[in-house]
Amino acid sequence: MNPQNLMTYLAAAEPRSQEVTDWAARIGWTVGLLIFIALLYWLMRQGWKWRGTLQGGLPELPAAPEDRGEPRLTLSGRYHGSTTAGQWLDRIVAHGLGVRSRAELTLTREGIAVERPGAQDFFIPADRITDARLDKGIAGKVLTEGGLLVITWRHGEGELDSGFRSDRAAEHPQWVTAVRDLAESTGAPDAADADTAHEKNTETEGAR
Repeated sequence: MNPQNLMTYLAAAEPRSQEVTDWAARIGWTVGLLIFIALLYWLMRQGWKWRGTLQGGLPELPAAPEDRGEPRLTLSGRYHGSTTAGQWLDRIVAHGLGVRSRAELTLTREGIAVERPGAQDFFIPADRITDARLDKGIAGKVLTEGGLLVITWRHGEGELDSGFRSDRAAEHPQWVTAVRDLAESTGAPDAADADTAHEKNTETEGAR
């Protein structure tokens, strides 16, 4: 090998020096990203507080009575949130209803007890239940079709939809049937029934 080729070979064999990392630029990008994430978190927290302030007139959640009767059904799963009835994105956050958590549901003749480890428990009285159905989304949470048990109940001056998902989704239809039966057997008459009853009473008094 001639000297010129040898020098060319040795030059090619020399390890190339690594490119110098621009640490200032990298640190700048990292700090900027952290600030952006912190800003988003702060905005979300402020929005949560603002919504809670708007819902400040919502009454305290009912507590379970001492005598709830024998359990008819139980369910272990997750609580996914509550919204204004019929408006699946209008999340209710007052009194801890906006906190997603594990949940244990117990259905009795008195209503539905909702026990939530790490979050506030609440009770849905039987006479406040208006409906139950299967759905796929609530409070920004979207699941498969029929993957959510939604219970509609009166609280304060309006109605709420509360969404639950059992660890065994096959239980959902059974719960819908049982909750509707409970509502029909103990619920107050709706507005139409009340108007009809009032008209009948008026006619009876007029006949007298």
